[in-house]
This record gives sequence, structure tokens and C-alpha cells, in this order.
Amino acid sequence: MRIIVFNCGSSSLKYRLIDMPSETELAAGEAERVGPKTALPGCIHHHVGDQKEDLVLDMPDHSAAFAAVMKLLERDARLVPEAIGHRMVHGGAIFKGHVIVDDTAFHQLEEVQDLAPIHNPPALRLLAACRQLYPKLPETVVFDTAFHSTISPAARTYALPAKLARSHGYRKYGFHGTSHQFVAQEAAKFLGIPMSELRAVSCHLGSGGASLCAIVNGKSVDNTMGYSPLQGLVMSTRSGDLDPAIALGMVARAQGDGGAVESMLNRKSGLLGLTGVSADIRDLVGGAGEQSEALSRAAQVYLWRIRKYLGAYLVVTERPHCIIFTDTIGEKMPYVRWAVTAGLDKMGVVMDPIKNAEAPPLPVDLAAPKSRVRILAIATNEEVAIARASHALLATQERLPS
Repeated sequence: MRIIVFNCGSSSLKYRLIDMPSETELAAGEAERVGPKTALPGCIHHHVGDQKEDLVLDMPDHSAAFAAVMKLLERDARLVPEAIGHRMVHGGAIFKGHVIVDDTAFHQLEEVQDLAPIHNPPALRLLAACRQLYPKLPETVVFDTAFHSTISPAARTYALPAKLARSHGYRKYGFHGTSHQFVAQEAAKFLGIPMSELRAVSCHLGSGGASLCAIVNGKSVDNTMGYSPLQGLVMSTRSGDLDPAIALGMVARAQGDGGAVESMLNRKSGLLGLTGVSADIRDLVGGAGEQSEALSRAAQVYLWRIRKYLGAYLVVTERPHCIIFTDTIGEKMPYVRWAVTAGLDKMGVVMDPIKNAEAPPLPVDLAAPKSRVRILAIATNEEVAIARASHALLATQERLPS
């Protein structure tokens, strides 16, 4: 089955056409500058194997971008999708698992779109366009929150008035679940153990968002993100953990403008807010670990937060098999991996500094032989994870009696 996977941004549309169950990539690309006109025109970067092309065109919305992508694929009958898989960041309390889209599911998705105002609305608009232009193509939605549906009530509950929390859905949902689940499955394969037995701390350290996940017996038991992706680690432009009194004070100073405060915490804080010049940890830390004096504090704050949660989750998982580093920073920054694991010998974590610095091909075990906990660097692949989940859903539907 040929499944096209869409990862929708506010002004972009990434796609990969994957043949399942072989997981072979048939085509891929990205539509950029989707939406209002910008200084440069919109463009689709499309490639099939080694052949690449750039198509310049106006794409006033995601519907136009989607239609253009489908036209590119339809030039070759071997590249015509047979199903569509969508990434959706937030499923709220309604969706505890991934779903095949029908009218009921679509209306439920409309109900939860405000839970992730940056990510969910453009993804929902794309979903609507797909249903309108290609109504006969089966569609699935894969939620970042689904893997975290196994987080216990004790871990997901905020200490708020119970009636208030229930009525508004105030609880920890967790995010990056698609990536955390994928690398956990890959780690289990690498270590030669069943996924159902894996105990691990997964560190999804992206150049934008980042989170840690505690995994016990193959299931998420905690995630550093919470009701929204704002909680937890210091990220590129997100503050991460914050005393609520600070947010209340910011709202008061903004004369009740919650939108302005939300924008400050999501888009102008984190590393960018700390430094005033860069939202990328790669600009703050040299390849050999040298830190410029001016940016040292921001790097220390970033690393401290990861290290604090890593220690907590090593305790939560109780004798974990491994620590997993993934995504842009986790896969490509040896210094960050070293800095957050250094000095954890008493917890059974000992890195091989030479192997870590050499950056061997992934997946790889970077732990010293004496380390009880393996330290793995594994490349994440959310598109393949979405294709896997979509294929499993559609295969189940096909087996159901008519």
C-alpha cells in the first residue's frame, strides 16, 4: 500500500510517499511559503530517488499546496497514493489512539484544534482539503499524544480543583509521542529484547522542540511536556517549566492580553530569550564543548534542565535498559550527550567519550563496556512511524466484516 504522509506546518507542507509494509520511500518533498504572499514565491521541492526538481508557484493555502503535490505524483501511476496519513500534534482527551477519519472523527478533531493553536488548525485545514479533493482516499490521523495515553493518573494530574480540571481538560497529555515510540521500538530491536519489556529514557532533542519520555515495559509513563508543548525542557523559543506566578504577572502587565503572553512564552523565550541572538544550542556550544563567555549561562540552563529530568526518569524507569538520544541535537551533538550524562556512574550510566566524539553511523551504542545502562543514538523517523500506524489501522479495517 502506498501511503502519503503529511506533516503540516503553519506555512509549510512536508510529505513522504512510503510503500508499506516494506517502508520503502518512493517520493518526498516540501512545499514552502504556503499562505499569504511573501518576498519570495512559494516553492515545492520534490524528489523521486536521485531526481530532484523545484516547482515555483503561488500556494495561497494548504489546499492549493496539497493539490499541487498530488499533481506531481500523478504524473507517474506508480506514485499515486492509495491512502493518506496525517500527523496531528494534540488529540486531547477524546483521542487516546490513532484514528481512521470519518465525519464523526473530523468533527471531534474540530473540537480539539484549539489545544494546539500553532499545529492543529493548519493540519485540520489540510485534512478538510484532502477529504474534499480526494473523498475516496482513506485517511488516518496519527497523534503525538497517543503514545502518552498510558501515563498514570498520578503522573498526568495537576493539583487543581478537580471539577475545574475535568471540565476544561486540564491534565498532562505529553507530546513527541510518535518519535518517542519509534525510537523505543528501534532500541528494542537493537538490544534484542521485546518492546513489551523495554525500560528506557528517550531524549527527543530537536533544534526546535524537545522532550524526555520515561518508558516502562514499552509504554510511556511520563513525558516532560504537559497540557501543551510549552512545559518541560528549555527549547529554542519555548520557556519550558515556569512558575505560574510569573505567567500571571505577565498577563497582568499585558493588561489581560493572554495571546501576547502565550506568544512571548512560545516564540520569544527559551534559548532565544536567554541569549537575545540565537534559538539554536549549536550556536551556543562549540563542537569540542567550548562555550563563549557571553552565551555560557544559556547553555548551562539548557543542559541543567535536561540533566535534571534525565536523573528523575532514570529513577522512574528503575534499572532502565538504555537512554536514547534522537532528533537533530540528540543525534548530531556529541557534547550535549556527554554533558547530560557525565557523572552518572552511580546510576549505571558511563559513556565512552571516544566513541561518542567519533559520531559513528546510527543506530549506535555509545556506552562504555562497564556501563549498566546502554546509551543509544538512534535516528528518528516520524514519517515512517506515521506510515506504520496508518497501515496497521487500515489493515484492521479491511479485516472487519462488511
